[in-house]
Amino acid sequence: MTNYVEYNDKIAFHPGYYIKEIVENLGITQEDFAKRLDTTPKNISLIIRGEQRLSTDMAMKLSNMLGTSVNYWLNLQNAYDAALAEIEAVEELEKDKTILRLLGYDYFEQHFNLPHLPRQLELQVKELRKFLGVANLQVLQGRDFAVNFRGNTTSMDRANIIKANAMVQIATNMALQTKAPKFNKVKFEDAVEKALNLTQEHEIFLPIVTESFKNAGVILQILPNLKGSKINGATKKIGSRILLMVNDRRRYADTFWFTLMHEIGHIMNGDYGISVEGQKGKCEDLADRYAQDKLIDPDMYEIFVKWSDFSERAIRKFAKQINRDPGIILGRLESDGYVGYNNWSLKSLKTKYKVLSEYG
Repeated sequence: MTNYVEYNDKIAFHPGYYIKEIVENLGITQEDFAKRLDTTPKNISLIIRGEQRLSTDMAMKLSNMLGTSVNYWLNLQNAYDAALAEIEAVEELEKDKTILRLLGYDYFEQHFNLPHLPRQLELQVKELRKFLGVANLQVLQGRDFAVNFRGNTTSMDRANIIKANAMVQIATNMALQTKAPKFNKVKFEDAVEKALNLTQEHEIFLPIVTESFKNAGVILQILPNLKGSKINGATKKIGSRILLMVNDRRRYADTFWFTLMHEIGHIMNGDYGISVEGQKGKCEDLADRYAQDKLIDPDMYEIFVKWSDFSERAIRKFAKQINRDPGIILGRLESDGYVGYNNWSLKSLKTKYKVLSEYG
């Protein structure tokens, strides 16, 4: 560390810079100067190198020894601190601009009503800091910033992690503004069963499910997809409540409900974190099994597939029997390899949700 800092056209001098000049002009060693000042050589060395602030006590000693005012030295320190803070702010802004370029501002403008600021990166950075509630955007690079990522994140690059953290941070801030009671697992289990009986009610299910979850202490947030986040969903403890976040990119009934039930499985297992594409491991397997069995009773599914009739009529009949959306049955059959993903004769069974309107 030096006793002055330069950045572009800015420069900040530590009081140690001037003390070094005084010692040299006196023609004595730092050790001799320390003795005259009634302090240790180490203290003088640290101050001269700019590694230690000039204390009021040291300013008093310097003023007594050199015939200067105490304020002269304190003002030098304050001026250095202010200049250093300004330089660090400029450096931080440049780093945040890099994060902003990875995030993209359009997403936040489009979905969360941030002001239109074309090509004004500095103002965009300031708006994003305020919106996300962070001192700087660089914190979004932390793999455990919003909540831990589940499993290995080697497939996630820097941009993926930043975007995933941004989405969870948005959901967290929204959840903090939502009033909900303490998490009650029994009530939540009842709310999940209620939700499962609404898979065919495409126009009305979401507000009902959101309210019943909230009454059990689980705050459901469905966010618009931030391209490149690779995030499917996340669960996070917020005090005595729980955040349940789902990315809206999986809008077909089968994938939407599976993702939702998968994240609920994590909650039921006491497992909190971020789920991203392609993650493997015991926790993910348990959540997958929970989702599969909740969406389709395993015994009834086994009986159904034994008949080997996967026509539209048969799927609709089975869906009605177990009170599930037919698309959920089709999705499971596709996943298990009983029907192809591009079977156009079954296309009518697919329902695509529009679960989002506007945020802001």
